[in-house]
Amino acid sequence: MKISEVSKAAELPVSTIRYYEKMGIIPDEYMLRDPNNYRVYDDNIVNYLEVVKTSVDLGFSIGEIRGMIDGVGCSLEEQTRLLQEKIDEIETAQQKLDKAKTYLSDLISSGTVCEEGFGKSS
Repeated sequence: MKISEVSKAAELPVSTIRYYEKMGIIPDEYMLRDPNNYRVYDDNIVNYLEVVKTSVDLGFSIGEIRGMIDGVGCSLEEQTRLLQEKIDEIETAQQKLDKAKTYLSDLISSGTVCEEGFGKSS
């Protein structure tokens, strides 16, 4: 597949795919060279990129994703630890968002106005 085809199938901009290549996120097994030295991508790259996109959406950094790729064959315990850490981060973020939501709802309920400036009461 050409990069434009991968981009369309994976619903990722070409620039993101190039960035993933540069950052070592795309293993060589998915990226080959044709006789003219153009990149040709294995059809399985689309599924692979879906996993990467999902990992990014879940809050994994590029460095964390690269670490998981480099750690091919990591133990079940290591995988479980990494995923549990991410679950803990998500739960902490949820708690912060819940507090922020409650605060804003209370602010609305209190009828506080910003005529003197936000956060100032008259």
